[in-house]
Amino acid sequence: MDLINRALEFEQEKRKSLSTSDRVRISREAKSLILGLNEIYKQNKDQSIMDIMKRLTVIKQKIEKRLKGRPLTAS
Repeated sequence: MDLINRALEFEQEKRKSLSTSDRVRISREAKSLILGLNEIYKQNKDQSIMDIMKRLTVIKQKIEKRLKGRPLTAS
């Protein structure tokens, strides 16, 4: 249950004007939370845990999209 509470707190954090190192840290933290929740989900098959994992995945994808930047256009 501690992991679920950490995930919910992580989801509520503000993410404005982050440095690159902050984005990397957030991405790694999201990944570890998702993997931990996945282990709990495998045992319980609780839909609310799956919903939390999906929301964390969206946050992680947004952060990683910003980390990767825009692709260079071929001219």
